[in-house]
Amino acid sequence: MEQQLPPSLLASLENVKGFDLSAFTIAHKTQNQISSVRINPAKIFDINKSVLNVDSKVLWSSNGFYLKERPSFTIDPFFHAGAYYVQEASSMFLEEVLKQSCDLNASLKLLDLCAAPGGKSTLLQSLISNESLLVCNEVIKTRVNVLSENITKWGAVNTVVTNNDPKDFQRLPEYFDVIVADAPCSGSGLFRKDPDAINEWSVDNVVLCSQRQQRILADIIPALKPGGLLIYSTCSYSESENETIADWLLNENEFETVQIKLDDDWGIVETQSVNKKAFGYRFYPDKIKGEGFFIAAFRKKGDYNNSEKIKIKSRQELISKSQLQYLNNWIQDTNAMAFFKWKDDIIAFPESLLNEISILQSALYIKKAGVNIGSIIRDELIPSHELAVSTLIKKDINSITWELESALQYLRHQTIHETILERGWLMVKFGGLSLGFLKSMPNRINNYYPREWRILNK
Repeated sequence: MEQQLPPSLLASLENVKGFDLSAFTIAHKTQNQISSVRINPAKIFDINKSVLNVDSKVLWSSNGFYLKERPSFTIDPFFHAGAYYVQEASSMFLEEVLKQSCDLNASLKLLDLCAAPGGKSTLLQSLISNESLLVCNEVIKTRVNVLSENITKWGAVNTVVTNNDPKDFQRLPEYFDVIVADAPCSGSGLFRKDPDAINEWSVDNVVLCSQRQQRILADIIPALKPGGLLIYSTCSYSESENETIADWLLNENEFETVQIKLDDDWGIVETQSVNKKAFGYRFYPDKIKGEGFFIAAFRKKGDYNNSEKIKIKSRQELISKSQLQYLNNWIQDTNAMAFFKWKDDIIAFPESLLNEISILQSALYIKKAGVNIGSIIRDELIPSHELAVSTLIKKDINSITWELESALQYLRHQTIHETILERGWLMVKFGGLSLGFLKSMPNRINNYYPREWRILNK
């Protein structure tokens, strides 16, 4: 039975710029599922050997592509190697907002406030400089693990994953240059992807979401530097969750609106809020190839006072020179990295950003930082899976390249029956990218792919 769009939603959109009732309704009746991915520029692979059947480019994304059909990503080793991220095309517009609003070559501190499962975080990481720091936060504990997994697979070292409430960031006054708040919303923009969301939608829920969005923003604003950029987005069509929030920001918190230049071919609709004329950008499924989305950018007024910068003594215990020698055989370039102990493990983090770990640790709960290299036990490095899929690992590490069937067997954490003559630690590769480690011994082969990440389907 065909589900009807909520009449109260349609009525509320009647006078919203870009809304076309007939075209909007038809777009939701067709139920055409649009699949898109964003390629990881740090991991080069042959797309023809993947499950991806590329159709065309996402016009507002450097690395975004539409697919001709939605494949089973689970059975693609490249997916598990972090070669690409499955992301809705509309939300990739975040790239264009950033490029037009800040200097991405500078050393920036960025916060992705509502980060799970990691789509916007991985996009941000691909755009920023190596000297920049990205903090990926998720308030819901059950969602932090999948965020950490996706950040790990992306392979970057200049990232931190935290599990905190937005108000906790007030302990870091004027710390971030950029804050991205993809706020929890009523979800009307996802009706085509998730028809069940229609039954959960209500006017009362829209009101509650709008109130919650204001609370989240009010909590996080003190952590943004004067002159810093706040990017706000939702997957809702409702004005009270979008343009009304923009009005509130400009009215209450002394922000100024940021206008983004659009290409006519993109089909994105520029709107302005009723009272303060704040610019916002709407994505309608009848006008663009993607789902419903709203995004707006704001500049915080005022001048940043560098003398107010947070200062704290470093808490990190760096590893010794003798321990460092064990890493030289595994890591491409140890010179730009600092290596410190985290319980029994060794963490790699950009040396220029090392003190930021202590600052973040003083205010937040850190779930993951940098790249876990592994632990040294009896004069041997026991490598971590994070090292295997990171961009730090040496290209000439002892490795074995497997074809699809054997690679999937490894990813399912099954017993390996391949004949391997070489002994010791080996990196398992597929199509030139690392999937993880195994250890070959005379009487058996140990599979070190993380059990909690293993492919469960056959």
